[in-house]
Parts: sequence; structure tokens; C-alpha cells
Amino acid sequence: MIDGDTIPHMLEARVKKSAVRTAFRYKAAGEWRTLTWGDYGQAVREISRALAARGVGKGDRVAILAQTRPEWAFIDQAVLALGAVTVPIYPSNTAEQCQYILENSQACALFIEDGAQMAKYQAVASRCPQVKTLVTLQDQAPEGALTLAAFRAQGREFARKNPGGFEAALSKVQPADMATIVYTSGTTGNPKGVVLTHGNFASDIRSVTQVLSAGEDDTVLSFLPMAHIFARVESLAGIYMGWEAAFAESLEKIVENLGEISPTLIFSVPRIYERAYGKILAGVEGGSVLKRALFNWSLGVGEKVSKLKQQGKASTGLLAVQFALANALVFKKVRSKLGMTRLRFAISGGAPLSRRIAEFFHALGVQILEGYGLTETTAAATVNRLDHYKFGTVGEAIPGVEVKIAGDGEILLRGPTVFPGYYKDEEASKEVLTPDGWFHTGDIGQLDSEGFLAITDRKKDLIITSGGKNVSPQNIENLLKTDRHISQVMVYGDKRKYLTALVTLNVEEVAKWARQAGAEGASAVELADSPQVIGLVEGIVKEKNKQLASYESIKKFRIVALDFTVEGGELTPTLKVKRKVVTQKYKDLLDGLYDAGDRIE
Repeated sequence: MIDGDTIPHMLEARVKKSAVRTAFRYKAAGEWRTLTWGDYGQAVREISRALAARGVGKGDRVAILAQTRPEWAFIDQAVLALGAVTVPIYPSNTAEQCQYILENSQACALFIEDGAQMAKYQAVASRCPQVKTLVTLQDQAPEGALTLAAFRAQGREFARKNPGGFEAALSKVQPADMATIVYTSGTTGNPKGVVLTHGNFASDIRSVTQVLSAGEDDTVLSFLPMAHIFARVESLAGIYMGWEAAFAESLEKIVENLGEISPTLIFSVPRIYERAYGKILAGVEGGSVLKRALFNWSLGVGEKVSKLKQQGKASTGLLAVQFALANALVFKKVRSKLGMTRLRFAISGGAPLSRRIAEFFHALGVQILEGYGLTETTAAATVNRLDHYKFGTVGEAIPGVEVKIAGDGEILLRGPTVFPGYYKDEEASKEVLTPDGWFHTGDIGQLDSEGFLAITDRKKDLIITSGGKNVSPQNIENLLKTDRHISQVMVYGDKRKYLTALVTLNVEEVAKWARQAGAEGASAVELADSPQVIGLVEGIVKEKNKQLASYESIKKFRIVALDFTVEGGELTPTLKVKRKVVTQKYKDLLDGLYDAGDRIE
């Protein structure tokens, strides 16, 4: 760990301490390449000086429209070192959403990843006249833009003519200064800009690293969008802790990249663990009778050991021998296939993680520590610890953060990580921030006697049936998604007599099942319409309903042929379902589920 009251000061200290150590790994032309902390620091200085040469200074806003990659971190730190403000934009945003963010923030410079994103910007560029500097991360730049390489060259020349300018700007950056405006991905209306300060970031990183052991010998595989606060804090924590970050090629190549990198730490949203869980079960199901029997026996042993660990006890005697055998014959092989041979622990955040999945991986020797936070709390507010955890909860508050539950069950948070307010929106800020500093999260939860927090649901997502029953849809959705044939679920039924659901298929697994069952169809549309597949899903729903109260059970469902995606607008960048978007898109289908007809009993 290093000193520094702000993130750019921390980076300067890290570069001095670890200049020749590897900071980043990335893949180019099929090969993994490295960048040292010295390379990182040099890139930051050059980009920062180039921005200064164009008149960008303290308080000015600079936007980044790019996927997660080393350059994203370079640009972010270059902006922060100037005392300027980083404005992240999701690559999945539409041209109109990009325009709104650029206009609202009055960003004067924009860094764009590629031609597709450039075309998006060019469609609205005439409405963003305040953007004076345009830089592409590609090797070729369109008219009016510069490549990042050319931009950095300008920075070197400006630094040569103006020695000491970088240090002078850095010395003026204070903890109370605005560091970023993160626009939340709203499902309706314009997004709100969450203002976070340098002090917010420094406090969160220091608090988290007090309770999670990590350091210079660790390797992290980075794949979440850096426009999201979770991945952003992961990146900034890497500066403080000094770990090596390897950038995944894409979400589709995560498993392949895990195998190549074999990280010691993983920061992820639940969807990635859900997919891994499904792949493991599919592999077991597709194996021989002997293979299935061996896995199930090993899993049973692992579950017994897991229960003891959760109680703070060690396995002994015959159970210890059985676990050693299960680990050698099964668990090591599973972890190897997942690229988790060196994994010390994994972090899950951004959405609720199914307790079943957390306990399943724990039985296999992979500990997933679930945490909780929002953009407004600079990501983490609570987290489970390696030596003190409870599955089904998001852990205890990190140092400096207070948690309490309001009378209506809403979670309230207070501490140095809580944001000062929304950008240019005093009214919205007053709605969520009390005069004495408590932030109304909009989430419903419970605190147990030891201070462990359990999230029930989003306050606005709670379903109240016409019979007056309160239902948490996320818990039901997570239960259904533990079946490998199901990809996504959205439970519906507010002010209705009963609950219904829209279901999307894991096409790969359902197609395998269909071939074995003699069902017709191979495409997503054909499978969704297949009576046999509908029967398969009905059986899954019936089985899961047994674990639910009557008023929580799904009475009717429909299979949606096309999976929910970020590109299609149904998922957030962290792969959570946008309920309002899905409800509006499939309104007729949902309404049809309440017509007269058979229900699942």
C-alpha cells in the first residue's frame, strides 16, 4: 500500500515504488503483452500535458466512450491529475444518450474507442459544440480528430516547453474536489449524474482494502465496463494495492482468458458466476453415469465441509480424507477448466447473487465474497470478509460506513464514501440525502444481530399483488436461473392476482436437450415455440415453485425467443434486467398472461 490523499497522488507514489513491475497485461495479435507502472505513469503524464496544452484545467469535464482497456485507465488518471473531471460513457449508450451526457456535463474533450463509437458521436456532434478536442484510440483518425499516439506526442512537446507543469497541476488537486460524474443508466427519462470526489474514492479504497487482503503479488482479470463504478473502483484499488490487472478480450472470451491468466482475484457481477455454474452442471449432465455419480458424491462432501467452514470449524477425520479425495479427483479439475487454479477469492457485486450458487462454489473450493454498494456510495458499502462471512448476505459495513434500516425497510447509508449530490439536480439530491448525511438507497434489506446486511429487493421493484402480498421478484428470478436451461427471467405481477414470468432460454443447453428428447427445432425462435421445450420449462417452474410460498409461485409464463441483452436495451451494462424496458417491450405478451386459461398448479 502507498500514501496519497487523492487517486492521482496515489498513482505518483505507486509509479515511484513499482516503476518496473507489471501494471497491466493485454492481448494484441493473439499474444499477451505487458505494461509497467512506469509505462502507466508516462502515459498519464503525456495525455495530461496534451489536455493542458488545449486549455483543459481544473474543474473541466472530459468524457471517455470506450470499452475496458489500459487506455481507459491512462485517460482517467490524466484527467484526474489535472484536477479535471472524468465523465464515463457506456459504449452501449445510444447516440442520443451520449449527446445528453456530453451536453449536461458540458464536456470539452472526448476520447472515443473506434469507428462504431465515432459514428455514434458524429450523428450528434453538431449538437455538442462545446467538445473542442476529439481523440480516437484507433490507429487512424477521421477529420477533426487525433489518434491517441499523436495526442501523446503533443503532450511530450508541451511538457518539454513547460517543465514542471504536471507537478504544479497535481499539487492543486484536493480531496474535496470533484473527480467524476457517473451517469446512472436510467430505464426511463434522462440519467442522473452522480458526483464523486477524490475523497470519496480514497475513502472507499482504503476501507475496502482494510478488510480484503490483496497486494502486489495478486493478479486480477478485468472485464467489467469501466464506465461502471464497480470496475472503476477495482481499477483504482489496483493503484493502491499494486496488483497486476489483465484485461479480458471480451465477455465472450472470459473463460478462455481466465485459463490463460489464472488470476488470484476476480471482481464480477453475478451473471458471470451464474454462467459458470450452468456450464459446470451441463458438463456433469453430459458425462457418463460414473462421472455424474463421482461429481455428486464429491459435491456432497464439499457441502459438508462448507457448512463446517461457515461455522468456523475445520473438517477432521474421515471427512477430511474424503474432501482431499474429492478435491484431487473432481474439484481441482473443475477449477482448472474455469481458470481458477490460483484463485484466492472472488468478489460479487452489482446485483444479488443466489445463495445456492455461492454455496455451490464454496463446496468446490472457490470462495465468493458478496458485497453491496451503489454509484452514490462509491461502490462498496458492505462486504463479506474471508474469515467472517454469511452466504445470502452482502456482509458487514466497511470501516467508516454506517448502515441502518428505515421504518419501511429501506437501507440507509452514511459515511465518507457517500456522494455529495447529483450534478445540476438539487431537487433529486434532496430526495435521497438527509441533512444529517444519510443516503436513501432505494433498496429494501435487513440487518441481523451481528451486523450482516441482507438485501431483499429494490424498493421500486417490489411487487404488491392485488391480494396485498409483498413479493421480491429478484429472489424468484435467481431461483429459476439456477437451472442451466434458463438464461434470463423477469417476474411480473404488480397489482395482479398472481405472478407470471417472461423466460429466455440458454439456447446451447436447450438445443442439446431437444436433440436428446427428439424435439424439433434448433434456432432460438423454433425452440421457444416447441411444445416439448415449453413442457421442459413448465417442469422447471413447477419444481422451483415447490420452494416458494403460494403467493410467490409463478402461475403462468411465456418463453421469449431472443435473450435479453445490453445491446437490445433489456439489460444494464452490469447485466441486470431493466424491468420497465422489458415490461414495455412485451406489454401485450404480459397482458395475455392474465387472460382466462390454464395456470401452473
